Amino acid sequence: MTCVFCAIAAGDEPAEIVLEGPELVAFLDRRPVFKGHVLLVPRQHVVTLPDLPPGLRDGFLAAGQQLASAMVEGLGAQGSFVAVNNTVSQSVPHLHLHVVPRTKGDGLRGFFWPRHKYADDAEMAVYTNRIRTALAGH
Repeated sequence: MTCVFCAIAAGDEPAEIVLEGPELVAFLDRRPVFKGHVLLVPRQHVVTLPDLPPGLRDGFLAAGQQLASAMVEGLGAQGSFVAVNNTVSQSVPHLHLHVVPRTKGDGLRGFFWPRHKYADDAEMAVYTNRIRTALAGH
């Protein structure tokens, strides 16, 4: 069975990429909690956070910080929700950091994650470009 996140990281599977580097890639979640929801993954196949090699930790966290800032600067969110599931509730067995734009009163309660769909690929591209533009300012 092929890992879809490895395929995205290798460029073999299409995705709306917002940030990429030699060791990490971030892209829009196709089933976002809120529009602009990004997944950050290491290019190397790593299943859980405890499995992340020490040499990737700083870069992974730094990219997560950049993405959290981009939610505010690029999308006009008031903040963000950042989370990692390890094994339980991990829909793809490849480490991924969720970075979700948040605004007060957005309806997100605890760990109930309603999903919102993009109208189409063009709307996904708009969110991708807004996040990329905010990231370019850093």
